[in-house]
Amino acid sequence: MVKHNNVIPNGHFKKHWQNYVKTWFNQPARKQRRRIARQKKAVKIFPRPTAGPLRPIVQCQTLKYNMKSRAGRGFTLEELKAAGIPKKLAPTIGISVDHRRKNKSLEGLQFNVQRLKTYKAKLVIFPRRARKVKAGDSTPEELATATQVQGDYMPITRGEKRSVEVVKVTDEMKAFAAYGKLRLERMNKKHLGARQKKAAEAEKEDKK
Repeated sequence: MVKHNNVIPNGHFKKHWQNYVKTWFNQPARKQRRRIARQKKAVKIFPRPTAGPLRPIVQCQTLKYNMKSRAGRGFTLEELKAAGIPKKLAPTIGISVDHRRKNKSLEGLQFNVQRLKTYKAKLVIFPRRARKVKAGDSTPEELATATQVQGDYMPITRGEKRSVEVVKVTDEMKAFAAYGKLRLERMNKKHLGARQKKAAEAEKEDKK
């Protein structure tokens, strides 16, 4: 017998759940279809790499992820200039460009410039017309040995793990009150304008 002032049990269990079951019987065929599509695309874009244009290495956003590196949208105009690559030439030789991105650190700029220079050294440029070779095109020997790069090239690798320096804790470090120091500096910053104004007025009074 039901006790207390509860809701009368009235379970709805006949929901025809078989009509709402999601099946994946097309999964093997889709896998095959994607593989064939990748092969067709590789043939179509030959001799360009299958992974697409070269991307820069950038740091992830927000405090939670900014220690991790990832591929960015494109190289900045500053990076291209430092590497000696014209901005209009870059997209034609497989380098992505992002004119909106800004370089916030010298280390990141130098890293991407070095990445561009390494890519440029490995680059094999095919002439647009076989009989008409222009300046900057690769030699016939290089063209004969050139192969299409499958998958990721110049992948992002994790750098060396930074070693932690061990320091002996001194009495001076123990005596230092970090919280009090922060409060003091915060107060100094708050009253900086008023103190400067007061000092200027006092100097003006002295001159009189």
